[in-house]
Amino acid sequence: MEIRNCSRCGRIYVYDGFKLCIDCRKEDEEDFQKVKDYLEDHPYSNVMKVSKATNVDSKKIIEFLKEGRLEIRSENNMFLKCERCGKPISQGRYCDKCKVEMERELKRAARVLRPVDKDKKPKEKIKVAYRHKKYNK
Repeated sequence: MEIRNCSRCGRIYVYDGFKLCIDCRKEDEEDFQKVKDYLEDHPYSNVMKVSKATNVDSKKIIEFLKEGRLEIRSENNMFLKCERCGKPISQGRYCDKCKVEMERELKRAARVLRPVDKDKKPKEKIKVAYRHKKYNK
């Protein structure tokens, strides 16, 4: 059991794979629901308008966008940019082109770390069989 401090409120909690305690995660979920409900009634609203109407900090709304939980539908995106190339994106952290390139680079690096020797034959498998008592004489 690993104990950590919540990165937002500083409270001690049992680490469960998240950097936030359960109370802060609940608060985030409630804020997300407020934003989602507002956007269902007011689609195409900008971040500042949503923030003001829901009382949810604009930084948290941008974090929801980076997590891929929300999407920018406007052509004039000034908030969210690909963290690799700087191109405007509608959600997440990377544009589609950079995602493909990073995936290719990761696969290439994995092959370098774990080279496959195509000439090497796999080891023979040991064959095991059940021998009945009457044949064990």
